[in-house]
Amino acid sequence: MRALLLVFIFCANAAWSADAPWIGELQRELARRAADGSFSGSVLVARGNQVLFTAAVGDADLERKASNTVETKFRFGSMGKMFTAVAIAQLEQAGKLKFDDPLGKYLTDYPGAQVARVTLHQLLTHTGGTGDIFGPEFEQHRDELKELRDYVALYGTREPDFPPGSEHRYSNYGFILLGRVIEVVSGQSYEAYLREHIFLPAGMKSTGNRPESSNVPKLARPYTGRPGEALRDAEDTLPWSGTSAGGGYSTVDDLRKFARALQSNRLLDAAHARTVMTGKVDTPRPGLRYAYGFEDGVLPNGLHRVGHGGGAPGMNGVLSIYPEQDYVVVVLANRDPPAAMAVNRFIDEHLIGHR
Repeated sequence: MRALLLVFIFCANAAWSADAPWIGELQRELARRAADGSFSGSVLVARGNQVLFTAAVGDADLERKASNTVETKFRFGSMGKMFTAVAIAQLEQAGKLKFDDPLGKYLTDYPGAQVARVTLHQLLTHTGGTGDIFGPEFEQHRDELKELRDYVALYGTREPDFPPGSEHRYSNYGFILLGRVIEVVSGQSYEAYLREHIFLPAGMKSTGNRPESSNVPKLARPYTGRPGEALRDAEDTLPWSGTSAGGGYSTVDDLRKFARALQSNRLLDAAHARTVMTGKVDTPRPGLRYAYGFEDGVLPNGLHRVGHGGGAPGMNGVLSIYPEQDYVVVVLANRDPPAAMAVNRFIDEHLIGHR
C-alpha cells in the first residue's frame, strides 16, 4: 500500500478537485486486485496535458523482492502494432510508399507470389490472410528468430489463409511484413527507425525492443499462472526480442507521451493521424472497427475509445484514448490477460463514462 499512498498524496496536492472523488475508488480497486493476485503493474490516467493519477502495485521481480513502480518497464505485446502503423504512415506522408501498394513492390524477392500481392492497407487492417507467427514452428525455431527477415525466411512460402481483402482475421505475421517494409524503405533497422522517428520525438526514453538477453534496467519479470496456482516466470515463452508485431517494453508515462505526440501532430500531420486511428474494417467484436494498428470503437456505455491492447503469458497492457473527453488511460501488467484490461474496464465504467 505504500506506493498507493504516495500517489494519493501527489494527486491530493494537484489542481483537479473536480476529478478527485474517483481517486480513492480507483486506489481501493487496485489494492483489492493486488491482494487477490489479479493485477500487478502500473496505471496512469491523464486528461489533456495533466497526469491525474499514477499508481503501481505488485512485484516486478519475486526473486529479488523488487516492487513495481510507475517507472517500471513492462512488456506490451501487440501494443507495438501502433508504432508500426505510425511508422508506415510516416513513410506514406513522406511520399516513400502508398497504403495501396502491394507488398512485393518493396519486398521484391518475397518467396510467396500470392502474399506478395497483398497490399499494405490489407496488412495494416489484418485483411491480408497472412496468418500468425505463433505455433509449433515458432516453438521449434524461437531462438533462431532474431531479425524480421528470419520470420520471412520461415513463413514466406505460406499461401494466404483466405482471399486477401475478404475478411478481417488478426495476423501477427502481417505486421512482421510491415516491419520489413519499414526497414527496406527507410534503410534502417526497425528498432533504429522507431527510436529516431517515434520514441525520441515523443520524448519516450524508456521504450524499446532490445533482446530478452539484454540487461534492461527496471524491466518487470513476466509471471504467468492461473488464479490460486503458484506463479511461474514466462520468459521461456517470449520471442528473442520485440518485433514490428509487438513484444517490446515501455512505461505508462512513455505510452502517454506517445498518445499526446500523436494527438498533437508531432508524429504525423492531422490527416495521417486521423487515418491511422479511424476504423476501416469490422471486427468480430460488436462496435469495434480496426484502423491501422489501432482499434476504434464504441463501448457498451457509449464511450468512444481508440487504442490497442496486448497480451501473452506474463504480460498484458492497453492504451486507451478517449478523443471526446480528452482522456488517456494506460495500464500495464506483468500478469496474464485480462489483468490490465480488467483495470481499464473498471476505469471506463467508473471514471471516463461519468465525466
